[in-house]
Amino acid sequence: MTDPSKSPSDSPSPDTLRKLHSARARSAYERAVAACRHAGIDPEAAQTVPTGPVGRAANALRLSARSLTALAGTAPDPAADARCARNAAATAALAAQVAGSLDERAETATALRTALTASRAAATAAGGTAAGRDAALNAKADEAEERAAAAARTAGWM
Repeated sequence: MTDPSKSPSDSPSPDTLRKLHSARARSAYERAVAACRHAGIDPEAAQTVPTGPVGRAANALRLSARSLTALAGTAPDPAADARCARNAAATAALAAQVAGSLDERAETATALRTALTASRAAATAAGGTAAGRDAALNAKADEAEERAAAAARTAGWM
């Protein structure tokens, strides 16, 4: 707990946190898939040792898909679940960087900026003593993810 004034009973259950982090992870993964599709990145372009942005994005997408699959088959663990959401958001940010390099529209710049913000918010929620349990950090990460998804739709990626 990051707020010592709260009792453990004030903290959401691991199952509730799993749903929260999983929803954010799936949304970020969908953004990553859409940005990759927009950028013409074939998932088959994944490289074990990526040599360029396309290979890195495709590999990150592949790893995120594996993480989401693994998440579904494990017991709820708020720290691990938050890390999965963080990794999916980082994948979406990487894909947005590649997609953002294709044009200079304001909508594209906004989609990239909000993807980076969502990635940072997810990292903060997953990291340190928060370990996926801090309600305020989770709420900020959720809001940032919603803004990033909306911006990706506005940019025409989704």
